[in-house]
Amino acid sequence: MLAAHADRERTVDVLRAGFAEGRLQQSEFERRVARAYEARTVGELSLIVADLPQGPVAVQPSVPQPQGYPTQIPRTFLPAPPPTNGKAVGSMVCGVLTTMTMGLTGIPAVILGHSARAEIRRSGEGGEGFAMAGLVLGWLSVAGWAVFLAVLFLAAVA
Repeated sequence: MLAAHADRERTVDVLRAGFAEGRLQQSEFERRVARAYEARTVGELSLIVADLPQGPVAVQPSVPQPQGYPTQIPRTFLPAPPPTNGKAVGSMVCGVLTTMTMGLTGIPAVILGHSARAEIRRSGEGGEGFAMAGLVLGWLSVAGWAVFLAVLFLAAVA
């Protein structure tokens, strides 16, 4: 299969990462980059980086790199962030809507927030901040209603 420009750029990114990690010397890096830009097929590109890992190593090199060469791992090779929990998003939305619904969405915000935090601990998903925001806003709404009803009750008794 013929290689596209994007395929060549991905190959060069792998080479840059390998060079930044100290796996390639500068002369070898430059030769491989030249071969990558001259490659016509995807198979040729895969041979150029066959001996290099396709992702970053855990520790960045402490040796300074020559001017013009990257010292950080390209974003392409970083792991994707975990997905955000849907209940956490729902909790935050319900919490924000408490101001527009006069607090009616406060209880769903609290329920969804507690449920989302339990799921996040179990599954490792993201969205802890969303769940916490929904919980805080939901509990503020519930507390506001409790105070309002207590004042109403005391006014009716007196």
